[in-house]
Parts: sequence; C-alpha cells; structure tokens
Amino acid sequence: MPTKIDYDAKIPNNVDLSGDRRLQRALEGWQPKFLDWWGEMGPTLRTQGVYLRTAVSVGRDGWAHFDHVNVPDYRWGIFLAERDPDRVITFGEHQGEPAWQQVPGEYRADLQRLIVIQGDTEPASVEQQKLLGLTAPSLYDLRNLFQVNVEEGRHLWAMVYLLHAYFGREGREEAEALLLRNSGSPDAPRILGAFNEETADWLAFYMFTYFTDRDGKYQLGTLKESGFDPLSRTCEFMLKEEAHHMFVGTTGVDRVVTRSAELIREHDTFDIAGHGGIPLDLIQRYLNFHYTVSLDLFGGEMSTNAANYYTAGLKGRWQEARRKDDHRLTDDAGSLSRPRADGTWETEEHPAILLLNLDLRDEYRADCQTGVNRWNKILDEAGIDFRFVLPHPGFNREVGINSGHHVTPDGTVVDEPTWLAGKRKWLPTPEDLTFVRSLMHPVYERGKIASWVAPPRQGINGKPFDYEYVYLS
Repeated sequence: MPTKIDYDAKIPNNVDLSGDRRLQRALEGWQPKFLDWWGEMGPTLRTQGVYLRTAVSVGRDGWAHFDHVNVPDYRWGIFLAERDPDRVITFGEHQGEPAWQQVPGEYRADLQRLIVIQGDTEPASVEQQKLLGLTAPSLYDLRNLFQVNVEEGRHLWAMVYLLHAYFGREGREEAEALLLRNSGSPDAPRILGAFNEETADWLAFYMFTYFTDRDGKYQLGTLKESGFDPLSRTCEFMLKEEAHHMFVGTTGVDRVVTRSAELIREHDTFDIAGHGGIPLDLIQRYLNFHYTVSLDLFGGEMSTNAANYYTAGLKGRWQEARRKDDHRLTDDAGSLSRPRADGTWETEEHPAILLLNLDLRDEYRADCQTGVNRWNKILDEAGIDFRFVLPHPGFNREVGINSGHHVTPDGTVVDEPTWLAGKRKWLPTPEDLTFVRSLMHPVYERGKIASWVAPPRQGINGKPFDYEYVYLS
C-alpha cells in the first residue's frame, strides 16, 4: 500500500481504489450524498478559504500539508496506515495468528456493529457544532473549528470505506443510514447519547473536544488493536488527526481559565461575570457535565459484549502490548465499586474480562486528570485559591451501575430531594447557559479576540496569532 495519497482520483485515497472498479463506483455514488449532507448539516458560516492541514502521506514524517482551502472544495478521502505484513493478533483466543485481511464470517455482524457505532459519532459532532462559526472568538479559533469539522468528515469516510469494501449490501445500507441520522433528531437521533447533546457555545466546544474527543481517542485505540487489519490501520491514521482535536480542547480550556484568572486578579473578585469573564465555578459545572456525559460513552462497567469482542480478537485494550498479563484474561479478576440502596458503597470482585469497559474508563479518567492538573497550575501560578476537580465516576450517570442512583461529585450517595437541591451547584443551569451564550459575540478581525478568552501562546504551523487564518465571504 502506498504511503502517498493519490489526489488525482475523484476520491483521494491510498488504497488503490482504481483497482476495484465496483467498489470505486459504489463510493463515487455515495460521495454526492455526503456532499449534500455536508452542505445541509456542516458549518453554517460561509468562507472563501480556511488555513487547513490536508493529509498527503500516511508515513511518520511530513504527512500533512497546510494551505488555504475553500471548505466546500476540501478533498475528503480514504487513508489507511501502512500495512505490516508480519502483524499478528496480540490478544484473545486467536492470539499469535496472522491478522485478518478479510472479515471472518463468524464475526461479521459484530465487526459491522463496531464500525457503524464509531462511524455514527463522526458526522454527529459536525452537526452539533454547525452554528459555532457564527460566534467564533477569533479567526484562530474559527480555523480550528473548521479543521476539526473537516477531519470528522474524513473519519466518516474512513468508516464508510470499510462498510463498502468488506460488508457488501448490508454495509452499503449502513453507510447510507449514517447520513440519515442527525444529532438531536427526535425521529432519527445518533446512536450514542453524548452525540445528541447541543454544543451551543465555545466553552462547550472546548469541553467537548477535551472530554468527548478524548473518549474517541480511547475507543480508536482499542479498535487499533483489532485483529481485522484494515480496521486497525484505519484507526491508526485517525488517531493522528484526532490528536489535534484534543489539543483544541486542552488549550481552549487553558485559555478560558487564564482569562478568568486575569479578571479575578484585576478586579479582586471571583464574581467576574459582570466584567465579561466566565466564573471558575461555572467552568467547573461545564466540566462536570461534559466529563460525565463522556463517561457514559464507555458503556456499562460490566459487559459481556466487550468480553466477547476481546476474546474474539475484535477489540483490544488501550495499549495492549504494554500489558503484563497473558492477553487472554481467563484467570484474572478485578474490583468494581457499586452503590447500595442504603447510601454506602460495596466492592465486588469480578472476572477481569467482564470489566474491560471499566479498565478503559480508568485509563481515560487518568488522562483527563492531566488536563485538570494543567488548569489548576494556571490558577496556582496566578495565586488564586480555587481548584478544579474531576467528579466521582458515579456522578450524573445515565449508563452503567450508577444510573438510577444519585451520587454527588464527591461520591456521596444521596436521596432524590438532596440531589435536586444540589443539582444547580453541580451542573450548568439554564441561567449559566444563557450567560455564557451572551458572551458569544464573533470576533473576525485579524489579531483580535473575544474578552472572555486569552489568545493562544502560539499559532498554527508556525504562523502568528494575527495571521489571516480564515478568508471570510
């Protein structure tokens, strides 16, 4: 497989699409439907050019090119990482066997389901962020929004290619359905709950790209381990692009916290709403919401489906090769904390193979803590006595063993009246959302930025902050 991408083809690719005319025709038939979806559900703001990175190679070095692109003319394509001809399956009952180049018949339905669920998240985030360009705090941020959006569109192409290439008529039907569901639709919503939530302001966007795209990183990481080699190689390249999405979230929240800290010091008060800043306790409530909604994406803590996927070699653990066990988990055990009806917690022991979702969630939680540490360091260096915290994993949950229980951010199990009385302190209120949205005024002038967020420390690809990242209509 070539590392360079063929941009002369109607659909840019490095999978020798022209060598399979039937597949090529099928994907070229899907392409105009994708473009119609993008025109209807993609970014509302029209531009003349956005400073975007475009993949030109899948190799380790020099894989992206930067230039202004008219977004409707962006060349979405199909890119897989280089194939390792000696790759073997590293876990489950097929451990040590050569990686599969075709779908094993007995795992066809499960693999198709995994690909559809992953594919459904990609257009969903574009739909959720459709209106954000109208209130961008700077041209730099506007450029980042478009970069995230076009790459989510490409990730949809990545999953659609697999469905068309390996799953026949059912795969083609599923690819069609990916464009028929819409985020938040009452009739045809996206499959996972977090992707039906509204992303109506830029603080929510930063939180989404930090927490929810980070979930995407871990889900892609488990699929990268798959014994189905085309899926593994697809996800390996997607992870390269996903890193920028999380960077947008990490540094976005950095900049909001930095600006809030500046206003607190300038006015000697935590009550900075009247000075055009976002109070720290409100940022914490946004954090609580986006973190816990993202935790639900990991599914139930105990899962026979996850165990079956692992045993079959379809979906591994995060960084499977680093694990110091037999990679089969037939004799291993793990612990699970469960809330009791009397308000106490009990610890249960279960086979580790049933706790794979919990294992992945724990890896994610530790990663999320690094961002919280960053934001607290900003406050510490500013001499401000406030600290952000990740809430208890039982807090505000709709999926898993904690759903149906009322758990406070510090992990206390409470009754419904206590929960309702404290909810306004822990989660964004309608008043919070209205206030944050009142700050969302677009700033489209080069080198300028909205008053509620600090400028970035550096620009994109060595360009300064005041570079003209976006040519507006």
